Amino acid sequence: MTHKLFIMNFGSTSTKVAVFEDEKELAKETLRHSQDVLNQFENVIAQKDFRKEAINEFLKNNNYKLDEFDCIVVRGAPSKPIDGGIYAVTDVMLNDLKSGKYGYHASCLGCIVGDELAKSANIPIITADTPATDELCSLARYTGLKGMDKKTTFHALNHKAIARQYAKEHNTNYEDLNLIVAHLGGGISVGAHEKGKVIDTNNALDGDGTFSPERAGTLPTGALVELCFSGNYTIEEIKKMLAGKGGTMSYLGTNDGLEIEKRIDAGDGFAKEVFEAMAYQISKEIGSDAAVLCGKVDAILLTGSLAYSKMLTNWIKERVEFIAPVFIYAGENEMLSLAQSGIRFLEGEKLKTY
Repeated sequence: MTHKLFIMNFGSTSTKVAVFEDEKELAKETLRHSQDVLNQFENVIAQKDFRKEAINEFLKNNNYKLDEFDCIVVRGAPSKPIDGGIYAVTDVMLNDLKSGKYGYHASCLGCIVGDELAKSANIPIITADTPATDELCSLARYTGLKGMDKKTTFHALNHKAIARQYAKEHNTNYEDLNLIVAHLGGGISVGAHEKGKVIDTNNALDGDGTFSPERAGTLPTGALVELCFSGNYTIEEIKKMLAGKGGTMSYLGTNDGLEIEKRIDAGDGFAKEVFEAMAYQISKEIGSDAAVLCGKVDAILLTGSLAYSKMLTNWIKERVEFIAPVFIYAGENEMLSLAQSGIRFLEGEKLKTY
């Protein structure tokens, strides 16, 4: 029996939509929205009807009707910490997203718009492995300062999808493996996966871990405190340094890995050192997660857009292959990952309660 799914992934200035029949992509489009138009709305939530209209236009232009789909699957949004897995979009979840209690992000609209579309066609709507996925073990939550527990926001959807793909390729189950997954993109997250749970990972949004093309990662705390109280920067400027203007943006003025490689090929020694330093830090994170797993690691998986860089992945492999075999899954096919979640739901995987 085949399953037909409608997939939605809301970004800050775009809405990605796709139609899948099982894992076969039948149609896809990135609906781009002018920043000038979006600026007319008071906040992200106020964009609801505008975005919904664009989606309905896509469906109409491609001769699809909502009631022909078995399920709508949407990318997850900022919420309270939850386990990984598949969740029904409920009123409790929607109320949290609409309130901005856990932050406003365009991905909040996925659940809100998707819920209205699903109800209009009387079909289910789900989300899966959201950025708020929190499966940390108790020891991982300690930071060294009472009252400041570790929080995590990471690329859970791609982490879990790639881990399951590796398991399928090796005729085993994700829940039977110990894996280290490193998502290498604008933000970088490295996670220790123990028997189907990500028991330790860094906060890839604005917290700890390796620096990345846009994030500063872990910084010397004393120097950071002095920077914050220097009087030279506002809190908004500091936050932008940590996420947006940190990492290679800070050192090289670019977050484009291809541009960095071109500079290196042209003989830019500093660009090479910065890029290799990022690989060095990623390798340290992988080594740390190997210790978390007591050295019992079945494989190390490198994924995300930067995994296309053989230069970067070769530097990482040189440092970590002694731990476990390294496999590369370049890219971050979020739409397929969401479709796979929908298939698991339609084939009987139990929904979790938000």
